[in-house]
Amino acid sequence: MAMTIHVDIVSAEKEIWSGPATMVFAPGEMGELGIAPRHTALLTHLKPGEVRVRDDHDHEESYFISGGVLEIQPHVVTVLADTAIRADDLDEASAIQAKERAEAAMANHQSEMEFARAKAELAAAAAMIESIKKVKARR
Repeated sequence: MAMTIHVDIVSAEKEIWSGPATMVFAPGEMGELGIAPRHTALLTHLKPGEVRVRDDHDHEESYFISGGVLEIQPHVVTVLADTAIRADDLDEASAIQAKERAEAAMANHQSEMEFARAKAELAAAAAMIESIKKVKARR
């Protein structure tokens, strides 16, 4: 049996997934992080994107997060996400509409605050579309 690490993926609303994994991949601000059992402790921000959890049978589950925080301890990984959705539950049409709304809001912004909010929404929508494409490609 492969060595595992316990993983918790939690959104502001609820626990999304909890269980053992042999590897976790997460979208860190500086690039993708690969986390194996006994990884050194780390606390970092996550950007919108795909979190992948691999079990001891080499099966991967994917989750989309809109950003958040990643805490790594030697035997536990916790993803504290603003929003987390199982990748298979993502709706491509809704993601495309969200991207278009964010682009329109950026073009028609009234203040820097509105522009910053629209820019964050655009980044999340683009990351969601990218996650959907990756999941489709792996099928």
